Amino acid sequence: MPTYEYRGQLISISDADSEYKGYFEAASAHRLVVKKCSDCGLLRGEPGPGCPWCTSLAWEWQEVSGKGIIYSYQIVAHTVIPSFRDWAPFPIVLVELDEQRGQPDPGDGLRITANLVDADMEPEREENVAIGKRVEVVFFDGEDGFSLPQFRLTGEVPENEVWTHQA
Repeated sequence: MPTYEYRGQLISISDADSEYKGYFEAASAHRLVVKKCSDCGLLRGEPGPGCPWCTSLAWEWQEVSGKGIIYSYQIVAHTVIPSFRDWAPFPIVLVELDEQRGQPDPGDGLRITANLVDADMEPEREENVAIGKRVEVVFFDGEDGFSLPQFRLTGEVPENEVWTHQA
């Protein structure tokens, strides 16, 4: 079972792990994949064996563009994980990918969570983070071929008005 390290945290991925192994294999090749239901054809970003739309257990990996908008975010001001303390404050974003926005219903979409980083793979500054801003996937390359999807701002003009929390 390969074990990788990310910011002092050990990540073990079993060869028998059908839930995540393909995700990390694709990330090692700088490809972002999500699950595609073999029955209804909808994509999903969350873990779990069953499709949230039709409950089917049949799925396959589907490559996606990695482009989307910040649907929601949180600024982690204090963390209990020692290896992330020097990173705080840092943004975690819920990204709605372009591939399935508003499906199967207007309030739904294909959403995944990751860190928001700048061009140097450091946490994006809080004042730059806002709901509605455009992002794209980038990959943090660790040792032994391990890569982890992250997001960064694209600088593209947002489609709608952006929103940020004002303290």
